[in-house]
Amino acid sequence: MKLPPYNIFPNITGDKIYLRQILISDIKDLVEISFYDAVQATTVKQATVMQVKINQDYIDGNSIHWGIADQLTNKIVGTCGYYRGLDKGEGELGCVLLPPYRGQGYMTSAMALAIEFGLNTIGLKRIWAATSQQNKEAIKLLERLNFIKIADLDDNEVEYELKK
Repeated sequence: MKLPPYNIFPNITGDKIYLRQILISDIKDLVEISFYDAVQATTVKQATVMQVKINQDYIDGNSIHWGIADQLTNKIVGTCGYYRGLDKGEGELGCVLLPPYRGQGYMTSAMALAIEFGLNTIGLKRIWAATSQQNKEAIKLLERLNFIKIADLDDNEVEYELKK
């Protein structure tokens, strides 16, 4: 296994998007989708503090968090990454997309790139995701990416695992 941090932060290029490190200049556009420990930011200051914690988690080898950038504009349209379990050879894959970009294939592309990185670069043996039972779009995304439901969790959440 090759866990973070890496000598150079991994930027991953796809067809329409690429995954890159989030810069301080990106944060003002990401407040509404900035989360840490299931708490959502409501101000740029809160989102900045959260990003500092996310960056520290990466430095500590516990996670990797990418901005999903549109190749044409370099604008961050969402985020995705692995947030738990890396030390055990597994990764909880999470994602969030700004509302104007939903339904356009951004997240499918981003998650496919993140899955490939998790399997082939980090060397994960298990990739999983959790979401609300009401989040039908996330469930459709996970199923489209070959995840299968494995558990109903507390708080009306469901867990999915990548089927290899």
